[in-house]
Amino acid sequence: MLRKLRLKFVALSMSLVTVVLAVVMCAAVVSARDNLKQISKNVLRRAMRGDLAPEPGERPVSLPCFTVNVFNGTIYLTSGTYAELSLQDEERLRAIVSACLEQPENEGQLPAYGLRYLRQDNGLYLRAAFVDMSMEVETLRKTVRSQFVIALLALIPLLGVSAALSQWAVSPVERAWKQQRQFLSDASHELKTPLTVILSNAELLGASGLPERPERWTENIRAEAGRMKTLVEEMLTLARADNAVPSAAYGDVSLSDTALDCALSFEPVAFEADKPLQYEITPGVTVCGDAEKLRRLVSILLDNALKYGANGGTVRLTLEKSDRQAKLTVSNPGAPIPPETLSHLFERFYRGDASRGESSGFGLGLSIAAAIAKEHKASIRAESDEISTRFLVSLPLSRAASARKKKPDT
Repeated sequence: MLRKLRLKFVALSMSLVTVVLAVVMCAAVVSARDNLKQISKNVLRRAMRGDLAPEPGERPVSLPCFTVNVFNGTIYLTSGTYAELSLQDEERLRAIVSACLEQPENEGQLPAYGLRYLRQDNGLYLRAAFVDMSMEVETLRKTVRSQFVIALLALIPLLGVSAALSQWAVSPVERAWKQQRQFLSDASHELKTPLTVILSNAELLGASGLPERPERWTENIRAEAGRMKTLVEEMLTLARADNAVPSAAYGDVSLSDTALDCALSFEPVAFEADKPLQYEITPGVTVCGDAEKLRRLVSILLDNALKYGANGGTVRLTLEKSDRQAKLTVSNPGAPIPPETLSHLFERFYRGDASRGESSGFGLGLSIAAAIAKEHKASIRAESDEISTRFLVSLPLSRAASARKKKPDT
């Protein structure tokens, strides 16, 4: 499919380029034809007045030409530089003049003889001038040939550029396609385990001949069904984020209160995990957004820090106001994360240990956090070193908060 898409892109781009080149070529040829035609007309006018010297501003171009006067049916060759016509060639001269007199217009062409003419009736006699068109035709033919060669030579590198651009243009589609396939594969893998457990326990419950039905089988079914429900809800959250549907609940939200509530709710979890939670929250930090989604963002980061932080290490949550940004940081001590792993932390179903059997999560939490940050026009990134692993979120302050900050104290 991607190959066909690239081919369509190349075909479309080359078609457009060909059309543009054709238009440019036609314009160049038409311009050259008009210029050559004007030169021939200038020569005819000079021949008519009997002076072939160019006028001021005219190009000094000399073309084979001759003039005749027709008086009472007699043709008089008055002047000329036309090599193909001699004074003794009366038959050819009469044929040319007759063809000229048969034309309805006083100015035009005689294609049969390769001449352009200009005639003028002076009352007593008729005067006509003729100029050779062979140079005009040959020059125009060379112009068309050169334009065609240039176009062909230009199309070859343009084809290469178009192929390279097709690769660049299709790469987001290819990446999205691979991500979709990976997402479906990972989701299927995550759903397979709870479904297997549910079916196995259901078969045991439905088996005949068993004197009793252990309660643990029912609990297994209930636990795995709840796990599947959580997974489906998280995937639905990501799907909604991909659709980029604006939330109707957007408004001014006290991020300070939201962060404080999350910290207080996670204190018992941190205590049981023997990972003390410390927080420094600047009061009065207000942002524009969805309160529930921002609460979930902070909760995901705290849950991730408590889950992967070193035992006995202190998890820290800080919120501060800087310029027009609210900066939220969640850090936890532990082994540093390699740089090649940091770049994948926000990918869906990604877990650093690549353990698919891990029951503590699905690898969607940080993806959801990144989606929430993107929806709120915020940036989120991860840093890790020997001291700690940190997740940093920068959100724009609400307009009201920014206005209050700019207002001078009275």
